[in-house]
Amino acid sequence: MTDPDITPWLIQSDDIALYDALALLRTSFQFMDARIDPPSSIHRLTVEGMQAHCRDGGEIWAIGRPLFACMFLTPKSECLYIGKLAVNEGIRGQGICRALINHAAIRAAELGLPTLELQTRVELTENQRVFSRLGFTIVNSESHEGYDRPTDFLLRKPINLSVDS
Repeated sequence: MTDPDITPWLIQSDDIALYDALALLRTSFQFMDARIDPPSSIHRLTVEGMQAHCRDGGEIWAIGRPLFACMFLTPKSECLYIGKLAVNEGIRGQGICRALINHAAIRAAELGLPTLELQTRVELTENQRVFSRLGFTIVNSESHEGYDRPTDFLLRKPINLSVDS
């Protein structure tokens, strides 16, 4: 088997690939159901919501045709927020998550945003290790409404604003 092409491509708001991305996200996040509290927002995500994300200045990037990885990017005032990142379970550990994060850093530099930001649940220690290896640092803990304990960690990674490097 040859290595898959891991070049990210932008999903447009009217692309039927949004259905594939939603299916990948639901499958990839399913393991969390028994581990996290409160439940993941993935259960409320719809194709219509994804279309709105794209129309409202956010981006959804995918890898593969058919797609086997995706992430949401949302520009904020001081950072580019990475959300809903998923890689098909059968091909994890092959640098695909790293390719997505590297692409997010390129997009952040293009947008003049000096930092990547994401959140992961407190219970998902394996995600924390992956993002730490990719250069992210936990900078804060946050709690969902109605919880008196931390439920999320906020992670940040500074990036080089020089797109050429």
